[in-house]
Amino acid sequence: MPSLQDWIHKLEEGGGVRHLKTAAFCVAILFLMLIYNWFAYRNFATPEAMDSAQLARNLAEGKGYTTLCIRPFSLYLVQSHNQAKAADALASAGTDFAQIKTAHPDLANPPVYPLVLAGLMKVLPFHYPLDLKSAFWSSGGSFWRYEPDFLIALFNEVLLLVVVVLTFFLARKLFDTNVAWLSAILVLGCDLLWRFSVSGLSTMLLMIIFIGLTWCILYIEEAANDPQAPLGWLLGLAIAAGVVTGAGALTRYAFGWLIIPVIVFLILFGGPRRAFCALAAFGAFALVLAPWIIRNIAISGTPFGTAGFAIVEGTGAFPGFQLERSINPHLSDALGLTLYLHKFLNNTRTILQDSLPKLGGSWVGMLFLTGLLLSFRSLAVRRMRYFLLMCLMIFIVTQALGQTQLSVESPEVNSENLLVLLTPLVFIYGVSLFLILLDQMVLPLRELRLVVKVVFVGLCCAPLIFALLPPRTRPVVYPPYYPPDIQTIAGWMRPNELIMSDVPWAVAWYGQRQSVWLTMNYQDDFFAINDYLKSVQALYLTPETMTAPFGSDWVRPDQHTWGNFILQAAAQEKIPVTFPLNHAPPGFFPERLFLTDSERWKLQK
Repeated sequence: MPSLQDWIHKLEEGGGVRHLKTAAFCVAILFLMLIYNWFAYRNFATPEAMDSAQLARNLAEGKGYTTLCIRPFSLYLVQSHNQAKAADALASAGTDFAQIKTAHPDLANPPVYPLVLAGLMKVLPFHYPLDLKSAFWSSGGSFWRYEPDFLIALFNEVLLLVVVVLTFFLARKLFDTNVAWLSAILVLGCDLLWRFSVSGLSTMLLMIIFIGLTWCILYIEEAANDPQAPLGWLLGLAIAAGVVTGAGALTRYAFGWLIIPVIVFLILFGGPRRAFCALAAFGAFALVLAPWIIRNIAISGTPFGTAGFAIVEGTGAFPGFQLERSINPHLSDALGLTLYLHKFLNNTRTILQDSLPKLGGSWVGMLFLTGLLLSFRSLAVRRMRYFLLMCLMIFIVTQALGQTQLSVESPEVNSENLLVLLTPLVFIYGVSLFLILLDQMVLPLRELRLVVKVVFVGLCCAPLIFALLPPRTRPVVYPPYYPPDIQTIAGWMRPNELIMSDVPWAVAWYGQRQSVWLTMNYQDDFFAINDYLKSVQALYLTPETMTAPFGSDWVRPDQHTWGNFILQAAAQEKIPVTFPLNHAPPGFFPERLFLTDSERWKLQK
């Protein structure tokens, strides 16, 4: 039996020190997660997060890939496609061509992230009704945290830790252990990544996929330079790169454009069979995407549903959210090349001025951009730098053209922020330059190098440190989202009834009721849905609309805008006589507005 002295020797000279360091690091991570969730956690604040979550719940409950959050533009695509397929469309006027009277197919979200969340919902106990009794979920009996939001955020925080581990091993393979530890610590201390993790977006999962793609490219580079590497191994790696890129595209469509740098890298550095490997990668990528594209074409006649029109959104033809809220859009207005050129130039200028200098949410991005000019001795490091530069250029172009109003509503934390996916590699190359400069510094004591590293880490992690300082962030995202109100009004409605709202994703997620996005006006567009597709039984408006700035975007002459509707309701204290919903419960107006066809709240008493 080992003596106490033997145990001490193992701790000091054997692997015990490594295990103690690992254990201490794990404890520090758990403590960081606890502190962050206590001081900086917020419920879902982006439409994309709620939309993905309600879609995942439908999948988990066996309702298929259907959505309760309905975009008028999606109704237009589905209806137009089904009518074009029907041989007797005019004779079947009562047919539900828009597929709104039943479960409406989702055309906005790629499937991987909702499927992952659906699996999580199957494993963990998700309690969707509000808990106002538990001290953690409520504060003084008032709503504080929404349990499903928190569980999804916790899952994404675990994915962030996976990113930290993968960053460590990738940096160690490219450089050395010093770069690996410092890079992993910076990723762990990145405030922007923590905000993405609790946002409920698919960014953490997509970042893992991108790192997986980077590993494939790295192994391809090694195999191409090894004359003894079998062709099957290189071909398998090329296929793996195509599959991983396809999986990323099915997590976020814009990620699919990375197949271009993958193919270019294979052509440049793929060895004698480079053309064959490039074709294999593209073939695997196409095979992964094909079933989903076929599904979308069968439903809407478009390969990517409403998401495929992101390039049209934000142009002069369809500013803001106009396209997705349009039940009968005039797509011919968006045929001019000048519209897209203006959008590209304006958004690219913003990316180059604001996003690129703050790449990764830290000034380490500046070290990364400077480090790209270095001539590294390692061939793999140099070639991976070329791949990273190609990805950066593709992301800049794709983000500029695909940017919509979502990026305006939430400038940094949104699903259209593609540059954040480069954060691990940005930190790795930035740290490598920092350590090179540190080695060239003349310091009186060698121990001062550790001090410089600590100061460097402290400056890089300062945003996260300040986020963890008191006062505690209020987790309730109001305005405009207040789950108690949404679940209250949802309780007044039957499950198959339709609500129109300016936050349909929130009604779908928190209220679990079918909700269509607020149309462009309360006359023609509203009645195009209410009279011909499905009756709208309720209208729910939040501060998103009620407290919107008074101006030309809110009230326009000679148009039946919702701004005019609200002004009439406020000035005349009555709803326009032509509007079918004219009953309002007390306590909502003027900050919110809820209208329905009868006094349903009295029936619940």
